[in-house]
Amino acid sequence: MTTIRRRTLLSGILGSALTLIRPHSALAADDVARVDDLIARMTIEEKAGQMTCLADSFRPFNPPNPQAGIQDEKRLAQEVRRGRVGCLFNGIGVAGARRAQDMAVKDSRLGIPLLFAGDVIHGLKTIFPVPLGESSCFDPALVERTARAMAVEATAAGLHLTFAPMVDVARDQRWGRVVEGAGEDVTLTGLLSAARIRGFQGRDLRRDDSLLACPKHFAAYGAVAAGLEYGNVDISEETLRETHLPPFGQAFAAGALTTMAAFNEINGVPATADSELLTDILRGEMKFRGFVFSDYTADEELVAHGFAEDDRDAARLAVLAGVDMSMQSGLYIRYLPDLVKSGAVPMGTIDVAVRRILYVKAAIGLFDNPYRSLNEEVEKTRIFTPAHRALAREAAAKSVVLLKNDGLLPIDPAKGQKIALIGPFAEDHANLYGPWAFYGDPDKGVDIATGLRAALPDPSQLTVTRGSDISATIDGGIAAAVDAAKAADIVLLAIGESQAMSGEAQSRTTIEIPAAQQALADAVVAAGKPVAVLLRHGRALALHDGVANANALLATWFLGSEAGHAIADILLGKVDPSAKLPVSFPWESGQEPFFYDRKSTGRPVVDKGSTEYKARYATTDNSARFPFGHGLSYTEFALDQLKLSDTALRWDAAIEVTARVTNKGKRKGSEVVQLYTRDRVASRTRPIREFKHMERVTLSPGESKTVRFSLSRTDLEFVGARNQRLAEPGVFDLWVGQSSVGGLNAQFTLYAEVKGQGTAS
Repeated sequence: MTTIRRRTLLSGILGSALTLIRPHSALAADDVARVDDLIARMTIEEKAGQMTCLADSFRPFNPPNPQAGIQDEKRLAQEVRRGRVGCLFNGIGVAGARRAQDMAVKDSRLGIPLLFAGDVIHGLKTIFPVPLGESSCFDPALVERTARAMAVEATAAGLHLTFAPMVDVARDQRWGRVVEGAGEDVTLTGLLSAARIRGFQGRDLRRDDSLLACPKHFAAYGAVAAGLEYGNVDISEETLRETHLPPFGQAFAAGALTTMAAFNEINGVPATADSELLTDILRGEMKFRGFVFSDYTADEELVAHGFAEDDRDAARLAVLAGVDMSMQSGLYIRYLPDLVKSGAVPMGTIDVAVRRILYVKAAIGLFDNPYRSLNEEVEKTRIFTPAHRALAREAAAKSVVLLKNDGLLPIDPAKGQKIALIGPFAEDHANLYGPWAFYGDPDKGVDIATGLRAALPDPSQLTVTRGSDISATIDGGIAAAVDAAKAADIVLLAIGESQAMSGEAQSRTTIEIPAAQQALADAVVAAGKPVAVLLRHGRALALHDGVANANALLATWFLGSEAGHAIADILLGKVDPSAKLPVSFPWESGQEPFFYDRKSTGRPVVDKGSTEYKARYATTDNSARFPFGHGLSYTEFALDQLKLSDTALRWDAAIEVTARVTNKGKRKGSEVVQLYTRDRVASRTRPIREFKHMERVTLSPGESKTVRFSLSRTDLEFVGARNQRLAEPGVFDLWVGQSSVGGLNAQFTLYAEVKGQGTAS
C-alpha cells in the first residue's frame, strides 16, 4: 500500500478505536451493560482467553490443516475452566459441546460461554455441491436455501459459527481454493456471498438454527501470484478495491459479524499484521463492527514471513493490526498478558477486541442461553433429512453445466440403448463430495452408476468399466474400456480430478486431466461410439484431444450427497441443464491467470485481422474455450429486440434495458440472460467487458418473455485517482447475451452532472 496512506495510519487507528466499540444494533441495553461489567472484572489472562480459539478436543475432530498444537481433552478442559479459551472449532456433536460449555459456564470464574465454530463449507452431513459448482446456478435464491439447510444441520450438531463463505475472487485456476468460492467475477461473487450469509444466519441471530457466517479471507487471497497457495499478492490499490474488497462489503451488508484475515501478504505486508487493511480499511472505511479471526496459525506464521522477530512479536503485530481472535497458535494466551504489562500493547486495544467478541456472543443470545444449539433431541431430527437430500439433488442438477452437445443428450431411456459408463469416477464414492466436506459420510453419497441404475427402466442397459485409476493406468484397463465402448450404443466417460487435487494447499502447475485418464479418453473416443464426458473437478480445466472432441461435455464438479441421482436427472432429460460457468475454461494451462474481464492492450487481436505483433500467445490466442457465463440447454433460446429506454443516461437517473428471450426448441427450459458493459474511454483503462446484471427465465416451447434491467451511474463506477469510486461521462457499450462472449449490442452515453442546470454533455 502507498506511503501516503501509511502516514495517516496512526489517526486511522485512533479513530477506529473510538468508534468500533459501539455495540451491534441487535444488542439490548442489558447486553451492553453485561459486557461492560464483564470487561471491568476480567483479568488480562481472561481477556486473552476470550481472544483465543483452539481445536475442539472434546468432540470428534477432523482437521483441514496439520494438527499443530492440538491439545488432549484433559489439558483443554483445564484451559476452559481457567477462562483461557473463548472459542472451540471443528468439533461436532451436542453431548461433547454441552460438556465443554458446562466447564466454561459453571467452572470458570466469570462463566463466559464458549463459541463453537466449524468449517461447514458446503454441508455438514447432507453435502451440497462445492461452492464453485453451486455458483454455476447463477441463482441467489437457491444458494440461500442450501445455506439455510446447512445452518439447520450445523446448529443441530452443536455449532454457532461457520468459517464460510469464501468470498475471494479467484483470478487463477491453478489456485486450489478456487473450489471454495464463486469464481472469477466480482459481481457474481458478491451476490452469491450475500445470499449464503442470509441463508446461514437466517432472520434472527438468536434462533437456535441461526449460524454465524465468517466471510473470508480478508483480503485478496484469490490474487496470489501464479495461483500458489499461501503466496504473495502484489497488486495496485485500484485492483484491491475494485475486485477484491467489494464482495466483502456485500457480505457485511448482509449481516456478517465476523471475518477472517487472509494468509497472504499484500504488497509486502502479511494481512494478519496489516493495520491499514484490518483497521483503516475494514473498520474505518468499510464500517465493519464485528470481530476478526486469524486464519489457522497465521499469526505465528508472521515469523516465517520475515515480518515478526519471534512468536511474541508476532502476537504484538497481529493484535495491534486488528486481529481480535487468534486461531490455534495459542500466541495470544501465551504472550498478550506480558505484552500488556510491558506496555508494548495498550490495555485499551485488548478491551476493544474483547468487547467485539463479547458483543457477538451477546448478539446470538449466548449469555441468556449458553446452551442454545445444544439440544440432543434436535440433533436426532434435523440432520440428513429427506428434505435436505431432496434439496441437495435439486442443487446438484442445477449446478451441472452443459458445455458442449452435438445432439447426443439427453438420452431417451425408452429406447433401451446400451450405455457404457467408463472411468475412475463411475462407481467412486471417495470423490463425490469434494474438499471441505470432512463431516460427511462418503458411503451415504450416491455415485454415478447407482444413480443411473435407479433411473433406467432396465438397469442391465448399463455396464461399468473402470478403465484407469485417477493418476495411474490399470493393466488391461484401456483395452477393457475400448471393448465396452464398442459394445455400447452410448459411452459415458467419468473422468477428472480427485477431490485431493482441489482445495487448500492443492495448487497445480497444469490444470489438465491426469495423463492416465487422458490416455483412456483418447482411446475410448477413438473407438467411434458417441461419447459424453462427465467432468469431475474443482476448477476450470484445459481440455485436450479426446476429451475436447467428445460429442458432449458436462461440468459436473463435486456435486455432493445426491451426485449420482442429479447427473442421471440431467443425462436422461428429467432436468434440463441451465447452469452457467462462473469461471473461464482456457485453451491451455499457460494462459493462467485468465479471466473474462481482462483489459485490452495497445495491440489487441481484432476479428479477421492480422495476429502478427498482437497481444496473443504463439500457440493460442487469449480467448477461452468455454467463457464465463457459458452454458447450454437441451432446448434453444434466442434473444432479440434489444431496446434502451434512452441512449442518454442522466447522472442521477437510470435507463431501462429490455430484450426478448424466446424458447425456440421443443422442451421447457431455463436461461440466464446476462448484461455486460464496457466503458470505451476512461481515466483508468477498463476491462473489455464487465458483468453487471442477470435474470433467470423459464420458458415453455415457443414462449417468449421480455427481460428488464435497470442501469444507473452506480453500475458504471470504478476506482480512480486517490482510490475514489467514480463514474466518468462518455460512451459505453452494452451487451445482453447468454455468456460473456457475443450477445445483442447497443451503446449509450453517460452525461455529466451540471449542478443547478440538470445534465449536459
